[in-house]
Amino acid sequence: MTAPYILVVDDEPDIRRLIKDILEDEGYEASVAENAEAARQARRNRRPDLTLLDIWMPDTDGISLLKEWSEGGNIDTPVIMISGHGTVETAVEATRLGAYDFIEKPLSIAKLLLTVRRALEAAKLTQENVGLRREALPVSEPVGRSPGLQRLRDQVTRIAQHETSVLITGEPGSGKEVFGRFLHARSGRAAGPFVRVAVAGMTSGNYAAELFGAEDDNNVHFGSLERANGGTLFLKDVADMDVTIQARLLSALQHQTFLRVGGVAPVHVAVRIITASARDLAAEVEAGRFREDLYYHLNVVPVHVPPLRDHREDIPELLDFYVDRLVTQENLPYRRFSVAGQNRLRNYAWPGNIRELRNVVQRLLILGTSPQIDAQEVETALGSPPRTLPSGDFPGFDLPLKEAREQFEKAYLEHQLKKTGGSISKVANRAGMERTNLYRKLRALGIDAKQVASSD
Repeated sequence: MTAPYILVVDDEPDIRRLIKDILEDEGYEASVAENAEAARQARRNRRPDLTLLDIWMPDTDGISLLKEWSEGGNIDTPVIMISGHGTVETAVEATRLGAYDFIEKPLSIAKLLLTVRRALEAAKLTQENVGLRREALPVSEPVGRSPGLQRLRDQVTRIAQHETSVLITGEPGSGKEVFGRFLHARSGRAAGPFVRVAVAGMTSGNYAAELFGAEDDNNVHFGSLERANGGTLFLKDVADMDVTIQARLLSALQHQTFLRVGGVAPVHVAVRIITASARDLAAEVEAGRFREDLYYHLNVVPVHVPPLRDHREDIPELLDFYVDRLVTQENLPYRRFSVAGQNRLRNYAWPGNIRELRNVVQRLLILGTSPQIDAQEVETALGSPPRTLPSGDFPGFDLPLKEAREQFEKAYLEHQLKKTGGSISKVANRAGMERTNLYRKLRALGIDAKQVASSD
């Protein structure tokens, strides 16, 4: 974990040196600049986690420099203003421009350190809140106690202790980002930033600037790689990355250095990379849409998050989790699921995985009026009417139950195999079964999948 890096900008040598020594004694990394031009250059050389900025300087005053840094939006790193001759108007202007706080000279060391600590904590919380907005799960341990999910948690916890790149795969909505955040939280970089980049949502003409940042004569825009320095960069939907950027990203990850767009000096970072994809990256490499060398760099340790249908026993706990969360965070009325309602949800295929489950729970809490959610209401929320089977529609009603069930299962599975061309994975998905259980069932019923698929 890299210590927070603080830039001290002050034209008085004694004060610069004193503040730098104090910050380093407290475990921070610090550098100094004696005027505005030196401060500009220092920001180009390395993104500070926080800047202590004097107002009165010989070339450009601190307020003007703050205004320059805040052009085009909010300042992307916190700034604390310091001055020996400040006024209320100056403090108000600094706050309006985005300064975190205003400290007067002579400096109180205790107040300075407290303000620095709070500014860094506030910046981290702001970044986490942005990353979590509209997400299905907060930063927490993945929900569920099934053996498979517990093994996956244990595996990710072990992986977290190493600095290797990790590729997380799984269907959309299965919880890949939740495991990415869980890995970061269990790693030695937990105190550092977790920067999430939705590759599919990036502007095609602005890929480079969003990842690597940009600079010109007047200002610096820090990209995702730089903002993740000392922590973790999480690239969601990495298969959608523009091929023109892939080589540049590979070089940056291999050497932990890169150039900003428009920059001439290399930027050094220490970043762990976690990527996620719902698509088969190996197939993307075969198709020529993804660089093979980048694929091998990202896929040092693969982690696969199973679809919800493969750990259905976690559904009751997930339902409780989302009910409690939605009641608390969105002020929705509390409702509980009946046993029949829970059972229906456990036997649903969940093509949208955990994301779909959350949406179903939210829909039921919003639309329902009774304190209990029954099976019929669940059917309606899932978008399917209650299932009924007229007695004349199935020829096995006169058979013993065991034989009738086997007859129906055999007909049902043979029908699904024909529909899917014999694809076991597709049949398992349609039937809401684990593939191992499906193989076992086919053997028990004497069904040859290939023979059924090839029959008329």
